[in-house]
Amino acid sequence: MKYFIRLSIILLIFISCKNEPFSLQRIEGKQLPIEAEIVADSVVNELISPFKKSVEAEMNLVLAYSPTDLYKDREKTETAIGNFMADLCYTRGNPVFKKRTNKNIDFVLLNFGGIRASIPQGNVTTGNAYELMPFENNMVVVELSYKKIQELLEYIARAGSAHPFSKHLQLQCKEKKILSAKINGKEFDENKTYFVLTSDYLQNGGNHMNFFKDPVSLVNLDYKIRTAIIDELDAIDTIYAKEDGRIRR
Repeated sequence: MKYFIRLSIILLIFISCKNEPFSLQRIEGKQLPIEAEIVADSVVNELISPFKKSVEAEMNLVLAYSPTDLYKDREKTETAIGNFMADLCYTRGNPVFKKRTNKNIDFVLLNFGGIRASIPQGNVTTGNAYELMPFENNMVVVELSYKKIQELLEYIARAGSAHPFSKHLQLQCKEKKILSAKINGKEFDENKTYFVLTSDYLQNGGNHMNFFKDPVSLVNLDYKIRTAIIDELDAIDTIYAKEDGRIRR
């Protein structure tokens, strides 16, 4: 199988007439095939070999054990891997937020598309964590008004995907509408604001989560979601994740 890399070959043709400035006349490009016959540079290989071995050793480091395969499923409204992701973000993020603000996060909301790989049954490595979350997204905490919370809940109800949220939120939906929404077993209070942990990508309107924009307050925890995953895996012996009915349709 041949692979190709697009190389931009720029032909600059300049015309000089008296004191007039040079100007670009044409840009051309073509594809050059990279084939198996191309021999690797031994000098370069020797140079990168120590770094390659170091990276491989780190990526293969076993952090925890998973009794079952954990994967996302578009046909479900809730997944074990999504619950695991949302709950660990709360576990890792809340102490940081509490230390900075003396307040607690109310719940976590992430996005279905942010889960980029499965967690296989067996040993779970650092490399698995990078596959699960390859992005450099930071955890942020937004303070939302009751009105914004209603927009958030309606978004979840309409969604066809299982957007992960933490166990602190309990929802019942029917025909893409909210029947019941509780936070830690209690009704939302229209006179209160709520602190929601999410990613900086979603806070900026990613996945059309525009309710995260222009919050009452915003705290960037300077803590990457991937780092939180690695920290959690390193702290536990075995992953216990399941669907627990936090959303019912």
